[in-house]
Amino acid sequence: MMKIEIWSDIVCPFCYIGKRRFENALAKFDKKDQIEVIYKSFQLNPEIKTDMDKSVVQYLSESKGVTLEKAREMTEYVTQQAGIEGLDYKMDKAVVANTFRSHRLLHLALAQGLQLEMKERLLKAYFIEGKNIDDVSILADLAKEVGITNAEETLKNDNFTDQVKRDLMESKQIGIQGVPFFVFNGKYGISGAQESKVFAEAIEQSFKEWEEDALQPKG
Repeated sequence: MMKIEIWSDIVCPFCYIGKRRFENALAKFDKKDQIEVIYKSFQLNPEIKTDMDKSVVQYLSESKGVTLEKAREMTEYVTQQAGIEGLDYKMDKAVVANTFRSHRLLHLALAQGLQLEMKERLLKAYFIEGKNIDDVSILADLAKEVGITNAEETLKNDNFTDQVKRDLMESKQIGIQGVPFFVFNGKYGISGAQESKVFAEAIEQSFKEWEEDALQPKG
């Protein structure tokens, strides 16, 4: 299987948009059954404190040092972009939350072969349903929906903490500044929520090289 690794954060609006564009490209690739997609952990703001009383607009205004009006324009812009991809963002409902716990859950999901489903469920919970993705009971319920077992027990312990930290360290070693960031076959990197045709070209080129390497006689 050729591997495509994607560094992203659950609260990153362009990560969900980029996910849809990437998926559209992959769906049209005739050898997609030979490609494995793995999501890696990245935190836009590791220090953020979960705050049910603060709006995303307030958070953006404070963290980026812009006016509330400018922050509102930013959320309106990403909402519009998401709409083009069929995603109905409700940024006014989004809960300001630390994502470390969610990333641990994604590693549990990976271990159970359900990471892609869990990633989609978390993004929908945050951007569309206004759920607190740092709350253990909410995350356990979402995991149960997807079919993941032992989520609550895992989240109450430190399980998969090291795996998340390893992803974060790897992102620094690679030099990832922002997400989404896609790595194709361990060779090619694409940053940002590019158009589907950009992803389609990267998939085709990297798969062609992977296939050629696989056919080479091993000495």
